[in-house]
Amino acid sequence: MTMGHTHTIDIPPEHAGFRLDRALALGIPTLSRERIKALISTGEVTRAGTRVRDPALKVKASESYAVTVPAPRPADTQAQDIPLEIVFEDEHLLVVDKPAGLVVHPAAGNLDGTLVNALLHHCHGRLSGIGGVARPGIVHRIDKDTSGLLVVAKTDPAHEHLSRQFAAHTVERVYTALTGGIPTPNAGRIEGALARSVHDRKKMAIVSEGRGRHAVTHYRLIRPLGPDAAHVECRLETGRTHQVRVHMASIGHALLGDPVYGRAGRKGGVKSILDRLEFRRQALHAGVLGFVHPVTGEAIRFESPLPEDMVQLIDALSGGN
Repeated sequence: MTMGHTHTIDIPPEHAGFRLDRALALGIPTLSRERIKALISTGEVTRAGTRVRDPALKVKASESYAVTVPAPRPADTQAQDIPLEIVFEDEHLLVVDKPAGLVVHPAAGNLDGTLVNALLHHCHGRLSGIGGVARPGIVHRIDKDTSGLLVVAKTDPAHEHLSRQFAAHTVERVYTALTGGIPTPNAGRIEGALARSVHDRKKMAIVSEGRGRHAVTHYRLIRPLGPDAAHVECRLETGRTHQVRVHMASIGHALLGDPVYGRAGRKGGVKSILDRLEFRRQALHAGVLGFVHPVTGEAIRFESPLPEDMVQLIDALSGGN
């Protein structure tokens, strides 16, 4: 995608009746729906030469919309010398093994000390600008208190290609989760659209398919950890905000230590272990990331070992010291 240029989106019949922001996001998969909403609100979307500012407008088949994506504005974020665990790096992208506790993007309450601050320093500002701000490089995110792998784009072509892979759900993303209770059946498919909770905007919730974003998680029991916990593998068919956390909680097996979505481990022997280890985050690790290199076309796959806090928790739940 060329920044500062206009894209013409013709609405196909199968998208008739969709919200404008959703239809345009489907037409430009390199832009997030939130980015599309921002462009609509700032008058960058037109129909027949007239600005359209309502992201909830229902589109009609054969309508044509022009979406202008301005050149990225200079980043306000400062480069900071924060240590990073770099798993892979070339001139097009890098793969980072993020520790729990590190925020990905600056936001209210976390204006510095983030992964983006660290990347700006490490890459000397050479990161992609598709997100609307020069050189952020972020293709996808994982939660602050989730550890593990994520890919960062250094160039706009790499960002665009990787974004298409994520939109097509062809990226391999496998998480390790420690759950309350033992899932029955031991393997399954969880399907439930996700959107912001109407009761708490900081939380995600399962909603009707038409209102939220389609989400699918495949889980598999690796092994029980005593009678009240389990070591579980979760494969993402889609990648939505808090997806694994919400989906596992929805089947009665919230992640241990999750302060938002479950009561797992808040009583009995599991609670005493969590307290003793001072385990204060959701027990979730993005352990496998696989995708096609956007330039070489090579299929590449990375694995990250479990962090020490989860290793210790598994050992304690299994009867170790």
